[in-house]
Amino acid sequence: MWQAEVRVDLDAIRENVDRLRTGTSAELMAVVKGDGYGHGMVPAARAALEAGADWLGVCTLDEALALRAAGIDAPVLAWLLVPGLPLHTGVAAGVDLGVASLAQLDEMVEASRRAERPARLHLKIDTGLARGGATVADWPALLDAAAKAQADGLVEVVGVWSHFVYADLPGHPTTDRQLAVFHEGLAMVERAGLRPRYRHLANSAATLTRPDTHFDLVRPGLAVYGLSPVAGQTYGLRPAMTARARVMLTKRVPAGAGVSYGHTYLTERDATLAVVPLGYADGVPRHASGTGPVQLGGKRRTVAGRVCMDQFVLDCGDDPVVAGDVVTLFGDGTDGAPTADDWAEAAGTINYEIVTRFGSTRVPRIYDGGSA
Repeated sequence: MWQAEVRVDLDAIRENVDRLRTGTSAELMAVVKGDGYGHGMVPAARAALEAGADWLGVCTLDEALALRAAGIDAPVLAWLLVPGLPLHTGVAAGVDLGVASLAQLDEMVEASRRAERPARLHLKIDTGLARGGATVADWPALLDAAAKAQADGLVEVVGVWSHFVYADLPGHPTTDRQLAVFHEGLAMVERAGLRPRYRHLANSAATLTRPDTHFDLVRPGLAVYGLSPVAGQTYGLRPAMTARARVMLTKRVPAGAGVSYGHTYLTERDATLAVVPLGYADGVPRHASGTGPVQLGGKRRTVAGRVCMDQFVLDCGDDPVVAGDVVTLFGDGTDGAPTADDWAEAAGTINYEIVTRFGSTRVPRIYDGGSA
């Protein structure tokens, strides 16, 4: 008998990747950072590759090396790299690395010397997100230094890339402005004598809505897992994650009973309370206290009172709920249960955060749709 579980449908991931591939002529990088957005990095990566993904994208060097340790030899790009990392291990493992400054480039050159092979680099330009990437003012100097390092046989400039601000709001003018800056940056790349094989800009939203931004490679992340980056649209994607638990305890309480910490919820009548053994330590957002939706006994219900570290409570009225009954927090919605989007709305956040919260060490991930 299981207590709580996160189920991941690998067939859904395969179907989503196939759906994304049909919408572009570019190569496809499945982003599996953040432990595959909570779905499990290695199983998600394998499913995406089986469906035709050409690349894998991660943030950290450790994530990239974990893919290599799992026997995955597909092209991998890692881009969130602080100073002082053992970058030579990534170079030796054939991991592509993101570069956004002269200081980072210097570290890549040293890493290539230690690994005794050229580092494969993707130079990032900041087109308006003001996060990672070289500013437009610093871009020419980075290109010149990278061109010299490549001429010296120390690095290979494989790609040039950037990231969108507002692609999840189709039609927002910032997207066109960023695209124009990216084109200007590419012209500078050419003038510097570099000919990178890959130019990439499109995230999930742009992959689905802006084919003019696809260039040579697209980088969907959220959409790989069946969640839409654009509110109100599904694009034929199928959510891969379902979170469930069993009722631990039921009890009858009188009208006016306070429920959970702070008694922010009072029963309006005599009622059956159901205690569910999942809490914010397992990924349930505390911000969904009093608003989080679940399905139990064929009905939609709402978290009663505050979400605790390990549990939350449901007011089931006079319904015949018993210990052991299954509570679905979210799934693909086809059975009437809530979705990750419903939880995001309830918690005042985004669907990305909901799925990446789940899959903690004490809630096992169960894989359907093939070997994990």
